[in-house]
Amino acid sequence: MNSSRPYLVRALYEWIVDNDCTPHMLVNSEFPAVQVPQGFASDGQIVLNISPSAVRHLHMDNEAVSFEGRFGGVPHTLYVPIGAILGIYARENGQGMVFDLESPFEDDETIDGEEGDDMPPPDTEPPRPSGRPSLKVVK
Repeated sequence: MNSSRPYLVRALYEWIVDNDCTPHMLVNSEFPAVQVPQGFASDGQIVLNISPSAVRHLHMDNEAVSFEGRFGGVPHTLYVPIGAILGIYARENGQGMVFDLESPFEDDETIDGEEGDDMPPPDTEPPRPSGRPSLKVVK
């Protein structure tokens, strides 16, 4: 079954914009294949303003979010794999959604039919991303 993350990201983006708010995306800047200006990342994370007025050529599909944006007045092309997106929310009120950390490897759950050594016990929750945004659950 396909991941629901890209569908949720697109839906929340549209919902935030339709409500005249500013969509921000929290990104794991250390995730493989992420292309963001590293000088603006902090603690392995970066918050990106992805409002229509702040970016050009925004493209969201099931694999990644890509666009052109300016940082310190310098244009950059950004590429964010879906697995690197830790959350999307409205800047004005913090409403949005956070996502569980995703492994950069597609099939790390089993090795030859056995559980991988790197997997946490099933009872434990993965660590939540830390950062500035204060998010609320959208129901």
